[in-house]
Amino acid sequence: MWGVSNQENLSPQNDETPEQIRVRAEKRLRMLEAGVNPYPVQLPITTSIAQVRKDFANLEAGDETETLAGLAGRVVFLRNTGKLCFVTLQDGAGQRLQAMLSAAEVGLESLQEFKANVDLGDHLYVYGRVICSRRGELSIMARPGEAGSGAGTYEVAPAWALASKSVRPLPKTYTAEDGTEVALSEEQRVRRRELDMIMRPAARDMVRTRSKIVRSLRQWFDEHDFIEVETPMLQNIHGGAAARPFTTHMNAYDTELYLRIAPELFLKRCLIGGIENVFEINRNFRNEGADSSHSPEFTMLEAYQAYGTYDTIAQLTQDIIQNAAIAATGSTVVTLPDGTEYDLGGEWDQIGLYESLSEALGQEVTPETPRETLEKIADEHDVEIEDYYVNGKIVETIWEELVGDKLYRPTFVRDFPVDTSPLVKAHRSQPGKVEKWDLIVRGFELATGYSELNDPVVQRERFEQQSLDAANGDPEAMEVDEEFLQAMEQGMPPAGGMGMGIDRLIMAITGQGIRETITFPLVKRL
Repeated sequence: MWGVSNQENLSPQNDETPEQIRVRAEKRLRMLEAGVNPYPVQLPITTSIAQVRKDFANLEAGDETETLAGLAGRVVFLRNTGKLCFVTLQDGAGQRLQAMLSAAEVGLESLQEFKANVDLGDHLYVYGRVICSRRGELSIMARPGEAGSGAGTYEVAPAWALASKSVRPLPKTYTAEDGTEVALSEEQRVRRRELDMIMRPAARDMVRTRSKIVRSLRQWFDEHDFIEVETPMLQNIHGGAAARPFTTHMNAYDTELYLRIAPELFLKRCLIGGIENVFEINRNFRNEGADSSHSPEFTMLEAYQAYGTYDTIAQLTQDIIQNAAIAATGSTVVTLPDGTEYDLGGEWDQIGLYESLSEALGQEVTPETPRETLEKIADEHDVEIEDYYVNGKIVETIWEELVGDKLYRPTFVRDFPVDTSPLVKAHRSQPGKVEKWDLIVRGFELATGYSELNDPVVQRERFEQQSLDAANGDPEAMEVDEEFLQAMEQGMPPAGGMGMGIDRLIMAITGQGIRETITFPLVKRL
């Protein structure tokens, strides 16, 4: 039927349907039987709530105009007693406008139909004169009139008409302990994002903030001569990152495929093909945990710059993040939910991974530190490690616990272990390390950048070692990708590359958790 739940059927005769839904369903049926469509295809709309508020912002209490306007919005307030009814309409951006319906203007029969059929949550069309009420409320005084252009089948614009009947009522609000009005719990907000956007301005603002940020990224790359491409989401081999993949089956080829964990290897093939400045904003899927900073389905930006290094790509990353903050908030100093300010401006800190860990431990740790010593350090600090971890993975895990979680200012953490970075060029002066950085903001990883490995022989050796790691139990190890290796053998230019989670970028700018930044995050079914 209407899909309201497995138990609810909107037939008015179904006794199991909640009373409010049953009453609204009866209204819908009654209107249809009377020949009135509660879901018309078109209405004679001439303007918008936002435009009326802009054009008539200077009206004072009691002012009336002869300007006629036809507009629509969702009913968020309704007082329909007596011969003068008041209704507040809300548009998609949250702007509101009052409409007034009087028996003198619309007729007693029309007013009675309005009272009988219109509920909170309905989408309502009104037509009439723009006025300012005696209480100073900008309003539409409803009345029928000429339909004008764009009216479709309407010869005369009705004073009001349902644009869409809401069969399910809006949630009731209640006052929280801090005095704020709340309609949905945090869990309900995530599961019913459409309700969240109706009821909570912050939810609508987040969607718009996300759009501004993504638009700013594309604009920056366009202005700097980068080409945007699209790479496959279904892949024969999972690669480009250390992560557990999702699998699926393709019936046409009768083969198992992976959902993309990263676009890196295909973007490097673009580099090889001559697209020397390339980027992609893409959906990735990693079959891992879900928490305040991780989502199994997420949006990522990856960019590659021929003849760049991890130094040039770090500057690029700083520039695009600061530009995104300005696009979203007007400043590189952003305000977090608790009211504190966080500065994304200026030049960001840089520290070495091994050096910062050695300082935190009070003893030197290097790429040559024996595994036994690393395991002892992990045990002393209650850091859990797995048997299949390579030495570099142990170092990174200890670092995350003792250093990474405590970094607050934007910080590039540089020069990672070679055995955890199979796609990165070896450090030009420090054996056992690679030219890789991670960008940490308020304790979470926001982006990563490389001087990209472009020697096909070394790349093959790294892939083969990954295969051995997989055989040793590492579920995140990569496979040998022969197609990528063949492409690299054609000659890949030296390059700097970066990857950044868009959802985490929005976290950095807004201070919200990842489930708030994703419009429709994946949640476990009830």
